[in-house]
Amino acid sequence: MVNLEEIKSFFKGKILINEPLSNHTSFRIGGPADYYFEPIDKEDIINLVTYLHKINFPYYIFGNGSNLLISDNGLRCAVISLENSLKGKRIENDLIIAEAGIKLSALVDFCIQNGKAGIEMLAGIPGSLGGALIMNASAYGGSISDHIVDVEVFQNGELKRLKKNEITFSYRNSTLANSVILEASFLLPEGDIDKISAIRKELLDKRRANQPVNFPSAGCIFKNPEGYHAALLIQEAGLKGLKIGGAEISQLHGNFIINTNNASANDVIELIKIVRKKIRDTKNIDLQVEVKLLGFKSNPLDND
Repeated sequence: MVNLEEIKSFFKGKILINEPLSNHTSFRIGGPADYYFEPIDKEDIINLVTYLHKINFPYYIFGNGSNLLISDNGLRCAVISLENSLKGKRIENDLIIAEAGIKLSALVDFCIQNGKAGIEMLAGIPGSLGGALIMNASAYGGSISDHIVDVEVFQNGELKRLKKNEITFSYRNSTLANSVILEASFLLPEGDIDKISAIRKELLDKRRANQPVNFPSAGCIFKNPEGYHAALLIQEAGLKGLKIGGAEISQLHGNFIINTNNASANDVIELIKIVRKKIRDTKNIDLQVEVKLLGFKSNPLDND
């Protein structure tokens, strides 16, 4: 069991009990976490993770809370949030080095300010660097892994710096999922600040025009099947605008489910089931969910 007095002897950050995770996810959905920790630095994270491993207590690390659908019952574990920490960024020997909690938009801004190109297309992704690395976030032909040099992780009780060739990156996935990511280094090509800024603005404008950025969501719900776009499949199936409870398949972008009015996790799950069944029946394509489902007793999509 967690001993909060023992934790307070070494942990300098904030500790909350039964904290509603709807306050910390981009979907604005999710029941309470048993324990919610906000570390202030790397030492806090390492000490806390070491302690939780020692007592064999489960934990999950949050970045910006995007790409997640959390059960209405919440999580019976400790949540370690980097939402307000590990936002450092610097340049060393031509490398851009950034900590795991920094938002992608802030990282892109820093790179552009320093005349570095190569990740400006990721500016509109509402996530943190750590989560982006785990999911190998990509947009408009570029991926977060394209210019990675190495990643600092806390893994199996050791602080390590993994070279890119020690990590496998694939579509919406990487082998970093079981690591505590602390920071990453990038080697980016030089670029003209005005030109890079113009590209970022063009892509952000395109995102705002084509995605429901004014509603809470978890980003794209489904992975794109090989040779297809999930959004187009959903549109062709006539499912845009379909509602269950407070959840709706966006009329702007078919691969987004938005929270229009206090949606529950179950509302979203029911919409996902309808979409999967419709596309399976009409196109013989099995859409795979991109968002992470957390806190469900079993996979709610099994046998849907």
